[in-house]
Amino acid sequence: MDAAVLARMRDVITHRGPDDEGLFIDGAVGLGHRRLSIVDVAAGHQPMTNEDGSLHITYNGEIYNHADFRQELEARGHVYQTHCDTETILHLYEEHGEHCVDYLRGMFAFAIWDQRRKELFVARDRLGVKPLYYVHTDDGSLFFGSEIKTLLEAGAIKPEINCPALPDYLANHATSGEETLFRGIKRLLPGHVMLWRDGKLHVSRYWDVSFARHPREGSSDKDYIAEWSELFNTSVRLRLMADVPLGMFLSGGIDSSAIAAVMSRMVNEPIKTFSVAFKEREANELEYARLVSRAFKTSHHEIVVSPEEFFAALPKLVWHEDEPLAHPSSVALYFVSLLASQHVKVVLTGEGSDELLAGYARYRKTILNLALGARYHKLAPGSVRNLLRKQIDIMPGAKVRQKLLRTFLAVAPDIESIYFDNFAVFPRAMQPELLAPEMKERVGAIDPYAGLREVLEQTDGTSFLDRLL
Repeated sequence: MDAAVLARMRDVITHRGPDDEGLFIDGAVGLGHRRLSIVDVAAGHQPMTNEDGSLHITYNGEIYNHADFRQELEARGHVYQTHCDTETILHLYEEHGEHCVDYLRGMFAFAIWDQRRKELFVARDRLGVKPLYYVHTDDGSLFFGSEIKTLLEAGAIKPEINCPALPDYLANHATSGEETLFRGIKRLLPGHVMLWRDGKLHVSRYWDVSFARHPREGSSDKDYIAEWSELFNTSVRLRLMADVPLGMFLSGGIDSSAIAAVMSRMVNEPIKTFSVAFKEREANELEYARLVSRAFKTSHHEIVVSPEEFFAALPKLVWHEDEPLAHPSSVALYFVSLLASQHVKVVLTGEGSDELLAGYARYRKTILNLALGARYHKLAPGSVRNLLRKQIDIMPGAKVRQKLLRTFLAVAPDIESIYFDNFAVFPRAMQPELLAPEMKERVGAIDPYAGLREVLEQTDGTSFLDRLL
């Protein structure tokens, strides 16, 4: 392995880990690491090795339950050199091999080089909080990193657009499977691991979300609410594990406000909270965050982003994200992160609550439109439906007209139209109009919803809402 190439791959993402750096090379195999020091700041240098030097790990993330295993692992003869969660992953791998991921509660992406077996084991956390991209070349070489730019820095692949992935991106804000917009560069999917040996790569899933229900006899809504409260409190408490200052992003919405309420009871000092808003009045929700801050006596900090600052930041953010930005919230997140970095090292956020608790209006609208649409098409003759559709087209008031055009009155009552097309950025019918003839030929007739449909069909959810979630 060329140490200079490995160092360039590592250092192009210095922003991910400004506190420390490291390299490990074993013949043709190399691991690089940039560290953001959070747990055992003094002793957590990476790549890290086990007691006999046969295993080496580079790891990004945090394992919240790592201390739970220490006593048992030490009783089995493992000798700890640090208090880092990184070392626990190594010892669990020594005990359980690739099944070590079954024991980990947290967010992670890591790679372990096993010198004895001459194998590289790579894993990503269950929900894909931590990113991991890779290239497996024709000669069997494997390059991987936390960002796409590390792979380009290595010269592992020529940067070319991945045309078949374009419809997925245009419809859904981002590619929804393992493909990226770079041809040949893939992402290791959430809940997946991969094993590389002698140039051959095997990718497999170790976990998937399950909606299987196990109702307890005699349980009431009150019981389930109490259980949810306990799980939520435990989740917040686990994420307070750090040897550096903590804070949180506070929008004033239900999700971040709930975290602020719980977190404020678990720490002695006032929580440091951070909020961002755009300068335009309609996009400014700072007052909601201020209400929550006053209620829980947080040490509150704000930043307001002007239109000039918004657009000036775009080139840098495109470089950071490696692929085109799809959400304006990415810009806001960048600015509030800059603000928070002046005060703390780690923040808690309310990300994921809408996916967990069906908070997006799309779920309610989809179920309602499918139910009403089935009856409407069954009871109303085609002539009546066509007449009503024409009346909607000539209605005054653009906003009302656009809303009606997205309901069962104007859209076929099927999942493709009501859900996929209705909430796509650029639906199927619009996409050909966006592409030049040459690009349309390169893209071909590709279903932009194939990845989403596959997930919808694979889930063990029985109710339609669970399937959508």
